[in-house]
Amino acid sequence: QVQLVESGGGLVQAGGSLRLSCTASGTSFTINTFGWYRQAPGKQREFVADRTNFGATDYADSVKGRFTISRDNAKNTVYLQMTSLKPEDTAVYYCKGSGSSTVYWGQGTQVTVSS
Repeated sequence: QVQLVESGGGLVQAGGSLRLSCTASGTSFTINTFGWYRQAPGKQREFVADRTNFGATDYADSVKGRFTISRDNAKNTVYLQMTSLKPEDTAVYYCKGSGSSTVYWGQGTQVTVSS
């Protein structure tokens, strides 16, 4: 089993920055891709970014150039650095860990961007 715990959300003004963290515990060595997703009120959960164990990254078009996903293996932590935040980035952000046959989700952290 893997537990994912997100932190770092909060309230920020448009144009500001936040860094989200996702710390994995348990059998995290079974995870080969970590990702960030978000869900705004009344909308479906959507992909934001992900990173494989080989370091390959992918981003949603809406966040390219503004968000960066990274990983600190020593800390079992994945980060999402968010800059130039916009009100439309407001959502609950979830960390996802994907293994060969399993998927784990964190509990989410709220990000609110005021205009």
